[in-house]
Amino acid sequence: MNTITNTVAATGAQATESPDRIAARATVQGSHITTADGVQLYYKDWGPKDGPVVTFSHGWPLSSDSWESQMIFLAGQGYRVVAHDRRGHGRSSQPWDGNDMDHYADDLAAVIQALGLDDVTLVGFSTGGGEVARYIGRHGTGRVKKAVLVSAVPPLMLRTADNPGGLPIDVFDGIRKASLENRSQLYLDLASGPFYGFNRPGAEVSQGLIDSWWAQGMQGGHKNTYDSIAAFSATDFRDDLKKFDVPTLVIHGDDDQIVPIDSSGRASAALVDGAELLVYPGAPHGLTDTHKDRVNRDLLAFLRK
Repeated sequence: MNTITNTVAATGAQATESPDRIAARATVQGSHITTADGVQLYYKDWGPKDGPVVTFSHGWPLSSDSWESQMIFLAGQGYRVVAHDRRGHGRSSQPWDGNDMDHYADDLAAVIQALGLDDVTLVGFSTGGGEVARYIGRHGTGRVKKAVLVSAVPPLMLRTADNPGGLPIDVFDGIRKASLENRSQLYLDLASGPFYGFNRPGAEVSQGLIDSWWAQGMQGGHKNTYDSIAAFSATDFRDDLKKFDVPTLVIHGDDDQIVPIDSSGRASAALVDGAELLVYPGAPHGLTDTHKDRVNRDLLAFLRK
């Protein structure tokens, strides 16, 4: 009973703390950071420790492995590159609750504070773009130098009365249904089809990319990745984007079949004051792999500005 009482009391106390104070209570041990609510986040920290810092937030249902093409390139250019596996994904622990954007953003803050990172360029892909947006919405830009949104889900994926350009709820209900019925097959279908544009006529299919995508997805927790569908589809980031006050780059393919560009990349660029929008003609959602050389060049050019 005392244990239950203490746990409830601690939870209540955490709810009254500011997001920054919660993030400050994270601890580092080896290749993991333990958050204030006890979640262990696996992270990678590559490149020179005195280099300019770039953090990478990955997409659903992947892990930090999905950023390796960008990380190894930028580390070779003298940047310190840091990426963590989102809670419930990859090698991080799988909490039953807390699989939402507020927790994702606070976890990113925990990584930044635990490693003592400043003047950070935040880079987010797909769901990770939502994580970056919510981080700025909740934690501000005191530690942030620049931001990059790549094939990102903001401002809001779901069609609502005041967001008529979004996707209907049936799309996301279908993903949830497929996840419960056979998520292994769902992940295989997404990776071999629309994610990389391998379903387009003449596409050069990479079995290696398909296998890597599937393996990363299956490493995540079933409930965590299921809950995350609501997090990336129904979270409204419009107010978060209006709080951006740092140089921002938006990269999006105009053949993105997962996160259509008009209601995401173009809409986000319109909401962020002074944002630069780079549209990749014919590029799919997973352009960090299919167009990795161009993404790397564009990231490096933006970082050097």
